[in-house]
Amino acid sequence: MAAMTTMGLSQIISGPTHQAGHTLDLVFVAGDGLVGVEEQIILPLSWSDHYLISLRLTVSSNLRRGGGPIKMVRPRRLMDPERFLRSLGDLSTMEADDPVDALVTRYNGELSRAIDTIAPERPLLLRGVAPAPWFTGELAEMKRARRRLECRWQTTRDVSDRARSRAAIRAYSAALRAARKVFSTARIASATNRSSELFRVVGELLHPPQVGGAPDISSTRCSEFAHHFADKVAQIRSDLDAGLDALPGEVTEASVCSILWDSFRLVQPDDVDKILGAVRATTCALDPCPSWLLKQASGGLVDWFVRIINASLEQGIFPSGLKQAVVRPVLKKASLDPANLSNYRPISNLPFLGKVLERVVASQLQGFLEDTDFLDQSQSGFRPGYSTETALVALVDDLRRELDRGSVTLLVLLDISAAFDTIDHGILLGRLSGMGLGGTVLQWLQSFLEGRSQLMKLGDTCSDPWPLTCGVPQGSILSPMLFNIYMKPLGEVIRSFGVRCHLYVDDTQLYYSFPPNSKEAPRILDQCLAAVLAWMRANKLKLNPDKTEVLQVSRTSDRGIGWQPVLDGVALPLKAQVRSLGVLLDSALTLEAQVSAVAGRAFAQLKLVRQLRPYLEKSDLTMVVHALVTSRLDYCNALYVGLPLKTAQKLQLVQRSAARFLTGADYAAV
Repeated sequence: MAAMTTMGLSQIISGPTHQAGHTLDLVFVAGDGLVGVEEQIILPLSWSDHYLISLRLTVSSNLRRGGGPIKMVRPRRLMDPERFLRSLGDLSTMEADDPVDALVTRYNGELSRAIDTIAPERPLLLRGVAPAPWFTGELAEMKRARRRLECRWQTTRDVSDRARSRAAIRAYSAALRAARKVFSTARIASATNRSSELFRVVGELLHPPQVGGAPDISSTRCSEFAHHFADKVAQIRSDLDAGLDALPGEVTEASVCSILWDSFRLVQPDDVDKILGAVRATTCALDPCPSWLLKQASGGLVDWFVRIINASLEQGIFPSGLKQAVVRPVLKKASLDPANLSNYRPISNLPFLGKVLERVVASQLQGFLEDTDFLDQSQSGFRPGYSTETALVALVDDLRRELDRGSVTLLVLLDISAAFDTIDHGILLGRLSGMGLGGTVLQWLQSFLEGRSQLMKLGDTCSDPWPLTCGVPQGSILSPMLFNIYMKPLGEVIRSFGVRCHLYVDDTQLYYSFPPNSKEAPRILDQCLAAVLAWMRANKLKLNPDKTEVLQVSRTSDRGIGWQPVLDGVALPLKAQVRSLGVLLDSALTLEAQVSAVAGRAFAQLKLVRQLRPYLEKSDLTMVVHALVTSRLDYCNALYVGLPLKTAQKLQLVQRSAARFLTGADYAAV
């Protein structure tokens, strides 16, 4: 023992390991604290005089040669849906009236046990991303053989050696192109019918990740992000509370309405099959197993989902185990300073089961909104038949009509700070009650809103969770619908001044038309903006005058109107062009700036895609062109109807260039 101690080793067995009471079996670990004993169990065996020793060890750092961080992963090849279903338990011990929280706890526990059975976690040494993942061992051997032949020819200068060297170079180049083509085709095929994934895959093919220093994912950095996002919302709420003595009666008192909907319709197995097919397989760090595995094994899990969903709907409770969100910071623009926390936006990820439950409620809530025609006529977004294109077509049509009449129109694009994060739960529940919700429906929605928390995650490092006392969860299916209900009264406030508006979720646009020599226009528009500001403050929403934009639409926009609208004491400057829902609008509504920007970005994407041409099949290349180029031309293309040929020709040039690129035709043919 003394000799082992001199080598820095410590013996950790603390009891007898033999029937005679002796400690004959020893286990040594490094004595520098790298390895710790979390659990030690010594059990007698019927078939041996030695005892069974079971240890659970913790490793504080990577002990493998070469260093580098270790990540625990589950081999995907082991995650077979049929084996997964066989490893699951049944629901025989669950009663119909069990609390939904108990059902969810059992669901998470059984799924965790099943996935640990078929695909236990294994340590994976992270060596960085390979700059050329298509470079295989066979290619490496061909490269070495090519190099040997080159060296031989340089030594002998023999004609036959030169011929063999050139043949090896050609063979290696052809094999390298073929390997990259196979790799690229497989990556494109993995993203079929998933546009966001296709964008990511093409980006990685064009710009492979570089092996470099790891980003700062320390616990300190993680806590800094958590405090930054939490403090931002707290500061907004504090500023709003300080500037408001008391809430107006129309905000605190819900309108009297008879209860029109007090209970949910329970789901059937067929309903669950459709819902699981519609929900995206995005996995949260809090999920017990990958979501894609649940979707593939959905046939054997339908009874689980039906039992949990119906228990939640009947009891009017959203399970507390599904109320936590995992937040990741994402840089708003690649050109921004990554050291500045203000340049990041929080992206939330929610448990898969919670999103399935939300989709059930969202479908029934959407049906109620349509049956009662509750939402304002000016509201778009997350409504069937409404989109950014329909909102922009209606807006531009109104602006052009006023332009034809010779009127001046001021388009004001309001900016709301952290709109989803600052919604007041009491006000929202009052609106829900006022629209006729009651019983377990209102109780469920209240449970959905309250008691939530979220934590920040950077790499494998997580912050402590912090509670959310306001707002609707980002990334939720229900949140945009609840936000629309929350914002519904704003349209009435704006129209009471004779000002028109369009609301696309948190993008609020109001516009006021008047004769060029109107004396009343400044007073009316300023009063309207003051009323909007007061409504926002009363409803715990913060307008940002510095980011609010104003566009003057008129025949003589270059001469101006001699005044500027005022919001919260800030004069709003008139701009030559603004971006509304992703479309550039100019003062004369020519859309020349929009068409030029679209054509420029489309040509830039086409130029990048040309780099992939040698490595993709024609069908895959066509799919990439449609995703990266044609999609840009299609966005809100109804606005381009009636444009002058000179303007529309820029888009036609993009189409022709894409057609020549795919077909290989010469310039004169297309």
